[in-house]
Amino acid sequence: MTLNCPEAYNSLDYETAEGFEKALREVEVDRRIKALVVRGKGKSFCTGADLKYFRSIQDDRSAVRNFVLQINRAFDGLENIRVPVIAAVHGHCLAGGCELLQSCDLALASTEAIIGDQHANFGLIPGAGGTQRLPRLVGLRKAKELLFTGRWLSGAEAAACGLVLKAVPPGELDGEVDRLVGRIVSKSAEGLARMKKLVQRGMQINLEKAVAM
Repeated sequence: MTLNCPEAYNSLDYETAEGFEKALREVEVDRRIKALVVRGKGKSFCTGADLKYFRSIQDDRSAVRNFVLQINRAFDGLENIRVPVIAAVHGHCLAGGCELLQSCDLALASTEAIIGDQHANFGLIPGAGGTQRLPRLVGLRKAKELLFTGRWLSGAEAAACGLVLKAVPPGELDGEVDRLVGRIVSKSAEGLARMKKLVQRGMQINLEKAVAM
C-alpha cells in the first residue's frame, strides 16, 4: 500500500486518511494477502498531517476532532489488521508519519531516513497514538527524550533504539523488505493472524492473564 501524494511529502488530509482506512478493509477481506507493506511514493515516507489542510480547519473544533479521529481509525486499523504489516521507511518520516510507523508490526528503514515525532517543536501533542506506542517500542526514557525534544533520528539511530528493525543503504531497502516479506509469507497465514492478535492483546493486560490467554 503506497501513500501517493509525493508533492506534499505524503502528508495526510481527511480524504487520504479515509482512503487509507478503506484500503485496509479491502486487505482484511482478501484472503490471498498474507502481508502488507506500507510505503510512501517519491522522496518521503510520510510527514504526518497536511498542514495546509489543517490550517483550513483549525478554527473549527469539530472538524479538527473528526480529522484526528479519522487518522486514529486508520492507524488503529493498521495495528489490528490480521496480516503482518511492514513499514518501508525512506526520506522524511515525521510527526504523524512517525506515528504511522509505530502502528506497523515491523519496520525497515534507509540509513538516510529522517525519523522523528517533532510535535513539541510546534507546541502540539501527538494525536495518533505516539505518546502510547512509542514508550512500548523504545522504552519510557527514550520515548520521553524523543517526544520532549522533537529531535530527528537517522535510520541508523532508529534501528539502534528499536524503532525500526534494521537500517540499510537506500539502494538496498526494497531488497531487504522483499526478503523479510518472503520469510513471513512462507508461514501459516492463520497462525500468524492468531499470533499477532495474542501479542497485541497481551500488551494490554497483566502477564498472568496474558499467558492464560
